[in-house]
Amino acid sequence: MMNGLLLASLVLLSLAILGSMFRLLAGPSIPDRIAALDTIGILLLATIAVIGMLLRTTAYFDIILLIGILAFIGTTAFARYIERGVVLESGDDREHP
Repeated sequence: MMNGLLLASLVLLSLAILGSMFRLLAGPSIPDRIAALDTIGILLLATIAVIGMLLRTTAYFDIILLIGILAFIGTTAFARYIERGVVLESGDDREHP
């Protein structure tokens, strides 16, 4: 029964990823697209976790951690770009008196 529930959750996660892909491609504004991209990253994490549960292995934990870090960095970079217009600012980081 557990395998059936895990397979059903994979189907639902796949549908959620497809819905987020639609929002990513058609989203009316840039923040909507960034939120959809972050949602896809989280859903991908959940998908890999369910696959790991189906296969009864812990080998995918490193992949989950890597995707989580990359999704966080990507979302942060996009948010910074929207806020300031640049991702990395050039110049000196020290305060000037």
